[in-house]
Amino acid sequence: MVQHLTNETFKEKVFNYTDSKEWKFEGDKPAVIDFYADWCGPCKMVSPILDELSTEFDGKIDIYKVDTETERELAGAFGIQSIPSILFIPKDGQPQMAQGALPKDTFIRAFKDVLKVEK
Repeated sequence: MVQHLTNETFKEKVFNYTDSKEWKFEGDKPAVIDFYADWCGPCKMVSPILDELSTEFDGKIDIYKVDTETERELAGAFGIQSIPSILFIPKDGQPQMAQGALPKDTFIRAFKDVLKVEK
């Protein structure tokens, strides 16, 4: 299931960016974060894809959404300028950002290449 994050839950589950400038992932499995807004057309195209992937990869990847309209501080901390912006976070290593409405096969390829997760 895709979970919506607030600034506070982001700090608990992903990264406490106010306490540390050096990346330290708080999660116990790889994660994907969709930075979106309700008015964004391409974001609406990505949403059902992420819903499908959250079922297909259940227990292997955490999939989160951050509303850039309500969580402006969080979006600003990650330099979000265009949406959708998708942050791929491997269990170990640095996260990678992708921009735009990605098709499902691109997500699956990123899960394999960046997150080292397969079905």
